[in-house]
Amino acid sequence: MFSTARSTRPTTRRAFGLVAAGATVVLAASMSALPANAAPKQDSGAAAPAAAMAAHIAQLAQNGRTVTVHMGGKTYHVQLNKPTGVMPMNHHGVKTAGHASPTDTNATVYPPTTSTSGLNYGGGPLETPSPTVYLDFWGNQWDSDSNGVQQYMQNLFNGLGASGDTWSTVTSQYTDGSGNAPTFNGSVLGGTWTDDGSAAPAAPSQAQIAAEADNAASHFGVSGPGVDIFVMSPSGTQPDGFPNAGFCAWHDWDGNVAYTNMPYVLDAGSSCGASSVQNQLDGFSIVGGHEYAEATTDPEPSSGYVDSNGEEIGDLCAWDNDQTVNFSTGTFAMQPLYSNADNGCVFSSQ
Repeated sequence: MFSTARSTRPTTRRAFGLVAAGATVVLAASMSALPANAAPKQDSGAAAPAAAMAAHIAQLAQNGRTVTVHMGGKTYHVQLNKPTGVMPMNHHGVKTAGHASPTDTNATVYPPTTSTSGLNYGGGPLETPSPTVYLDFWGNQWDSDSNGVQQYMQNLFNGLGASGDTWSTVTSQYTDGSGNAPTFNGSVLGGTWTDDGSAAPAAPSQAQIAAEADNAASHFGVSGPGVDIFVMSPSGTQPDGFPNAGFCAWHDWDGNVAYTNMPYVLDAGSSCGASSVQNQLDGFSIVGGHEYAEATTDPEPSSGYVDSNGEEIGDLCAWDNDQTVNFSTGTFAMQPLYSNADNGCVFSSQ
């Protein structure tokens, strides 16, 4: 079991926890009734990608549902919401900007992928004062990692927030109701954990992913909207219907922590960015960076920064003009982020 951590924030933990294969999951009495036209989740493998993702999101449209999980003699309660920051698969080919020098990167403003009047504040929290990411490599399948994904993700998040990172600081223009903005004074990586006591489920549901996020939060001793738990599912698994549901990743709030459902995107190949800029692991940094920036500015969706169509800071720039960005820990494929200050997509706050 591999685990590292930096200083964490003392918090009071609410009752959430791990759901594993074989766990009993029941809907709590407080759950709002599903609408009469709600349909069970279908296998969307044969459906058009856009229709598959639309159907998937529509089924999750009820906010504030509570699921009770019984496992290992314990009871856990997980709040489910409509996942936000759903990064769709790319089916038109990634439009890349290659590798730009810092001067070129700072000077270029790219148009958003969809028409927008900019991001608006919804009155909720942001990840302040400093965003912190925790990587949870879920399942003993991660005990073998021939592609080096664990090290790649640690290098990425060790570089984000560190000296010289002007990509993350694009988010610092967005402030909460008290005028506080995300600030970056060092690596955003708070810790990593390989949760290898058992195998991750083959096809974990949204409830299971949320509960695993809370399990990791308990391990790290953190909670609240200022932290983001990346639940990293292993190769060969299908978290929340991936890849047939048409998405690469999404982020949400489980009532205890902000978390990201991060599938093994290499399993989806170029549809989730593999080898789109420099190597086969490109998708992990493009998709991971997308969700990290969105959780930073909208950790309790959609009470942070979204536009009039519900699009977030990463959505408005997804799969266009991806390029390599240099951090102190290496060079990674990244996408630009939407900047209200520039009325477009940028790679740097400078």
